[in-house]
Amino acid sequence: MAAYRWKSFNDDGDRPEKPRRYGVTEMKGPNYSLFSRGLLEDAFESMGQFVDGLKLCDGSHTVMPKNYIKEVTDMAHKHNVYVNSGDWADQMLHRGPSSLKEYIEECKQLGFDSIELDVASLGLPEETLLRYVRLIKSSGLRAKPQFSVKFNKSDIAFAGDRAFGAYVIPAPQTSEMVEDVDLLVRRAERCLEAGADMIMINADDLCRQAGLLRSDIVAKIVGRLGLEKTMFEASNPKISEWFVKRYGPKVNLIVDHSQVMELECLRGRNLGQNHSSVLGRSYFLL
Repeated sequence: MAAYRWKSFNDDGDRPEKPRRYGVTEMKGPNYSLFSRGLLEDAFESMGQFVDGLKLCDGSHTVMPKNYIKEVTDMAHKHNVYVNSGDWADQMLHRGPSSLKEYIEECKQLGFDSIELDVASLGLPEETLLRYVRLIKSSGLRAKPQFSVKFNKSDIAFAGDRAFGAYVIPAPQTSEMVEDVDLLVRRAERCLEAGADMIMINADDLCRQAGLLRSDIVAKIVGRLGLEKTMFEASNPKISEWFVKRYGPKVNLIVDHSQVMELECLRGRNLGQNHSSVLGRSYFLL
């Protein structure tokens, strides 16, 4: 049991103790503010039981000393928090065919547990993406592809061209983006079959305002892939609140480090007798 006056975890509550397979909260590390050991240590000491993972965003770790990053990952592991490399692998691929292998080895040495692959930024053929997923898994790390609901129009097969084994003449790349949730789900399913641990979806890609969020697309993704295998990244606290109210405390979310406690208040029905004094009426979901 977690030693919090207002919060405890058990299998009959909102979700179990760490390590969790669902109801995961991945915390984005400070990116545009000071990235200090003290800040992270305070976050882990005060909210560590609510944080499952730490994401280093936008390649922030690539401009820091390696010994500093190793200290950060060791600190996270001390609090049973996994560390995600963030969406920087796509930048490494421009260095040559062997760059991803070198990046994976470097991530292992620095103590990372998972590598994120931003599918939209990579712009790779589907089979190459699957090969990268298998490569990450064979190295002993977790693979987390991130998908967007919009694809380049040239990636959308024409009617009758989807037969297995059929040669399809590649269409020239265009600047036109087309929404195709079925293609997203199909590629995500193949990544899971190849060994991917989690499929990440950028909720801001669907809409930056919770009131206008594409609930039909979210429902189709969750319905096909399952709540346990999907994780939504939300920069807006209102979007996080929408997901918890719609799908319950077991939804997997990535939020800013400043939003962790608020999200935990939204998740938790198992808050003990003093929940009203801690949360206030606005946080207690009925």
